[in-house]
Amino acid sequence: MLDRQKLETILVRRFPGATPDQVAVSANAIMGLDDEWEEVPCHDFQELATQSADGAEFRVLRRRPV
Repeated sequence: MLDRQKLETILVRRFPGATPDQVAVSANAIMGLDDEWEEVPCHDFQELATQSADGAEFRVLRRRPV
């Protein structure tokens, strides 16, 4: 389980110009990912591959069936 305070600290450090409301909304969204979303391996998107080769990291998520 994610620790919300740690998550908010990471968000504030990563996005120093974010308002407290933006940090809270982002934390809420991330905290809710575990139940509703699942990570999916994705190797078919050429643009993501190009960006990944340049050092970017991606996670592709899909909504779990109800």
